[in-house]
Amino acid sequence: MTQRTSPPHHSAVVDVGEHQTIPLWRDIRVIQAGAQIIFAIAVIAVLFVLVNNILNGLAAIGQSPTLDFWQRPIGINFNEGPGISSTDTTWQAFLVGLINTLRAVSVGLVLATILGIFVGIALLTPNWLVRNITQTYVEIFRNTPLLVQLIFFYQGVFRALPQIRNAATMPGPVYLSNRGLVIPAFHPTEVFPLWLLYLVVGFVTAGFLWYVRGRFQTETGQPGYQMRYALLAIIGFAVLGWLAVGNVPWTVELPSPVMRELPTGDMVIQRIEGGETISPEYAALVVGLVLYTAAFIGEIVRAGIQAVSHGQIEAARALGLTYGQTLQLVVLPQALRVIIPPLGNQYLNLAKNSSLAIAIAFADVFAISRTIINQSGQTIVPFMTVMLTYLAMSLIISAVMNWLNQSLKLKER
Repeated sequence: MTQRTSPPHHSAVVDVGEHQTIPLWRDIRVIQAGAQIIFAIAVIAVLFVLVNNILNGLAAIGQSPTLDFWQRPIGINFNEGPGISSTDTTWQAFLVGLINTLRAVSVGLVLATILGIFVGIALLTPNWLVRNITQTYVEIFRNTPLLVQLIFFYQGVFRALPQIRNAATMPGPVYLSNRGLVIPAFHPTEVFPLWLLYLVVGFVTAGFLWYVRGRFQTETGQPGYQMRYALLAIIGFAVLGWLAVGNVPWTVELPSPVMRELPTGDMVIQRIEGGETISPEYAALVVGLVLYTAAFIGEIVRAGIQAVSHGQIEAARALGLTYGQTLQLVVLPQALRVIIPPLGNQYLNLAKNSSLAIAIAFADVFAISRTIINQSGQTIVPFMTVMLTYLAMSLIISAVMNWLNQSLKLKER
């Protein structure tokens, strides 16, 4: 019997050939890098031409960018905010304008946020009258230009108040006229920094207690009374600091009217000395920014609340929580994840819209920069400084809001 043998099995060999290299003009990485280099060169070229044209234009009129004007006297008095005299330098005047801008922006951000939250809640209230009044306010302020609103508040409200001779007197004492609102002024004493240190410790302690009591409420289901413990810590350290420093941290300067007699024998107010004056320009700017921005924030808050599942609200009511507790403990914490991103845009808009203060003669950083340009004859450097100032302000606000947005994101495992 013949045994059949199979032919020997040879392992398959794949001929891959020689390694093929991709030509440089077809390599996608080379193409992308080349496109970016060409774009960067084009941008640099455009900037070079622009700067060269500016320098040539200035040279044609006998000028050149310089920084010497910052040390020259400003030559004009400003009474807004810290105020400057005509002998102060241009740089000091610019810093005063920056301080005035920050005064308006910081107060505007806080008040617009508070008002916007109440507006957003009021837009969803079952009360027909409150809901429709709030909706009317939102529609009016969202659909009219901010510049028109600022001029209206300045000319139609604050400048239309009674003259100083007929100033309205309110408890405090507080005096209201077309020259502004005069309120008692607080002046820190030499022990104020030490008392302020105690107050800072109180706020830090309040934050720690808020966190601890919040964890206690989450783990046990019992009320944590976070606000109560936080307020007690702040008040306690403030009183303790007052007693520890051994003196009052501040003194109060009350405004006092200077009277004069009219030919008719009537006594009227000639001027008011002492106290702190809130100018009509500052008041009109803050009120305009707050009311305008709060209308947009209100709509953002309303949308954020409606984004929360209705089942969450029903569950809170089933647990016996009141309407206020449901908003504070259930709805708003979840709605913040939706509210924070667009809220940051409104904060940026408020900061940049503050430059419209020039229309109502408020001495902010932009208005004083215009004065600097007229006084020094320099244009490029002051305007670049203003642009960098607003850019830095916007970047700081963006960084804070991005950090807050990241801290509120859901942590996935």
